[in-house]
Amino acid sequence: MKEQAKQKVKELVGRFRYNLDVYKKSAYNETQVRREFIDPFFEALGWDVSNKQGHAEQYKDVVHEDAIKVGRSTRAPDYSFRIGGQRKFFVEAKKPAVNIKEDVAPSYQLRRYAWSAKLPLSIVTDFEELSVYDCRIKPGPKDKASVGRIGYYTFEEYLDKFDEIYDVFSKDAILKGSFDRYAQSAKGKKGTAEVDSEFLKEIESWREMLAKNIALRNPDVSIYELNYAVQKIIDRIIFLRICEDRGIEPDGQLQSTAESTGVYPDLLNRFRLAESKYNSGIFDFEADAVTSRLKIDDKVLKAI
Repeated sequence: MKEQAKQKVKELVGRFRYNLDVYKKSAYNETQVRREFIDPFFEALGWDVSNKQGHAEQYKDVVHEDAIKVGRSTRAPDYSFRIGGQRKFFVEAKKPAVNIKEDVAPSYQLRRYAWSAKLPLSIVTDFEELSVYDCRIKPGPKDKASVGRIGYYTFEEYLDKFDEIYDVFSKDAILKGSFDRYAQSAKGKKGTAEVDSEFLKEIESWREMLAKNIALRNPDVSIYELNYAVQKIIDRIIFLRICEDRGIEPDGQLQSTAESTGVYPDLLNRFRLAESKYNSGIFDFEADAVTSRLKIDDKVLKAI
């Protein structure tokens, strides 16, 4: 199986090399390189990229344009590779005119997707180049393309380093646990941080911003009331955000509230609507005599 896969990749490499000048032109687009090279490359690694086996949606090997939440928006990585319906890694495709090794945008885009989906490793490729990223490192828009990159190959190296690629990213390797072992071995490098720990840090920054603004705009509030209000408001926002993620609430409601003028009164209305819908003490305004009388500046809530 492995030798057959290598032979298929050899054919792709030869064809790409022969017409390289054509493929490097900007007119040769992402859709073309996906169909002619990237799809067959991963098919050679054992993946049913086009669902030839006719599996139901939840059991497909590969989902194209798999919708995920990135911040407040919904985004769609080009490929989501899965085992038993569970995502294992993303692949983001670019046209060969893009400089995968140096351009910041492709790596940042991929890392944001995988970071949000809590995937340890993912790939960005235009077939001419292929970069593997450790996506447990929180992405920043000013990061160089090298940040988090733990593997880089040009198409001329695919055959010499075929074992490295196949033994991690082939379907067979993932089923045998090689992918997970590789991901674990790559973990713990300087600068890595898990999503959950970063989220906790973010909540702490929200808490600090809210506390300062509430104290400034509401000088009559006691320390106890201040702490109570900060925790209550954050808990409510997170609850509603989770409801949006799970499709219980319409997507984008909180975002539209944040974009309004007079954010906090609008937010209170959202909270009161939630009180009538959910049997949750989080929204119990009979027991909460504090939060409804507060003044909070728009810019603070927009930041959250």
